[in-house]
Amino acid sequence: MGSHTRNVLTVKAIAASKSAKLRDGGGLYLVSKGSGRYWIFSYTFAGLRREMGLGPLHTVGLAEARDKAESARKLVRSGIDPLAAKREADEQSPKSTTFGAYADAFIDAAVKAGRWRGAKTEARWRNLLQNHAKPIRAKTLASIRVRDVVQVLEPIWGDKQETAEKLREAIERVLDAAKVEGHRSGDNPAAWKGTLEHVLHKPNELSNRNHHAAMPNADLSAFMKKLAEVRGVSARALEFTILTAARSGETRGAVWDEFDFAAKIWTVPAVRMKGGKLHRVPLSEAAITILTAMKAQSVNELVFPGVRDKRPLSDMSLAKALTAAGGGSYTVHGFRSTFRDWATEVAHAPREIAEASLAHAVGDAVERSYARSDALERRRALMSDWAEHCGQPKP
Repeated sequence: MGSHTRNVLTVKAIAASKSAKLRDGGGLYLVSKGSGRYWIFSYTFAGLRREMGLGPLHTVGLAEARDKAESARKLVRSGIDPLAAKREADEQSPKSTTFGAYADAFIDAAVKAGRWRGAKTEARWRNLLQNHAKPIRAKTLASIRVRDVVQVLEPIWGDKQETAEKLREAIERVLDAAKVEGHRSGDNPAAWKGTLEHVLHKPNELSNRNHHAAMPNADLSAFMKKLAEVRGVSARALEFTILTAARSGETRGAVWDEFDFAAKIWTVPAVRMKGGKLHRVPLSEAAITILTAMKAQSVNELVFPGVRDKRPLSDMSLAKALTAAGGGSYTVHGFRSTFRDWATEVAHAPREIAEASLAHAVGDAVERSYARSDALERRRALMSDWAEHCGQPKP
């Protein structure tokens, strides 16, 4: 099996040949199975003849197949069975390791290392990660996001608070370990500081939630000046969310087809609205200015694209922009309350107009008639005044 017997094939020869098995040398073969052609590496280990698949010809070219075969040969020379090594790598790969399997192994390792005192701690961890964390156990470690962690915590948050906080901490520890071992990358979605604190609120804050969450409307202009200095798509998305009194998800999912620049209207389809009804948003000049800037750097159909290809911004990205501009003690959603307070106390807008601006379902017959017509032009005047209040002078 000297080097002179290797690299027999050429790309042209492969394309021209109809043979069921082509030999490249050194144990590398191209074989036909059904309608496909596949690379295999044939080798002897511990006296046994073995074959390892290296992938189909349409995804693995000749040069790559040779590289893979050479890597396998090196393993054989080092006394390692390539098939066993591949199997182990597959088991450890981020694509296949689930949160449940990893969490169980994490607990087993802690018990074995004598990290915990007594059986009570082990029992508590197993209960938390096997029962309470059930919704994410089948998910791969690499795929777990903030929304997944919130889905696990929300049912007991504020109800069984101590359990909920211990559960959050356990998930965070497991995901930290998974990152160290190369199963994950990026921020920990179970971290409290800078992440879940923006989504969940400690129970003693719950009763006062709106009070804490909403920025006083008198502070808004100064905040918007600071926000304008924060660079990046998230900061522009937050500005736009505030100027339109929209929900964060409506902004993050916005696509260019929803905007009519000539009429200065943003039409959010029913499927994207919390209330399940189409919502028309009159756009102030300040909102149009942001859209124009985003259009100039547009990379796909999303108005405010995330860093990942064709994915919206994450739910945490606006919260991070809020913190960067010095508004970390408030929530993104709270700006809707800020708008509502301003509309009543400063603009003296009729209740039904303010509610229609927030796409809230409204009550009596008069209000419902406004909801049907959606009072667009009266809302346009209100949103223009709101933009001015936000520190954006009228054109």
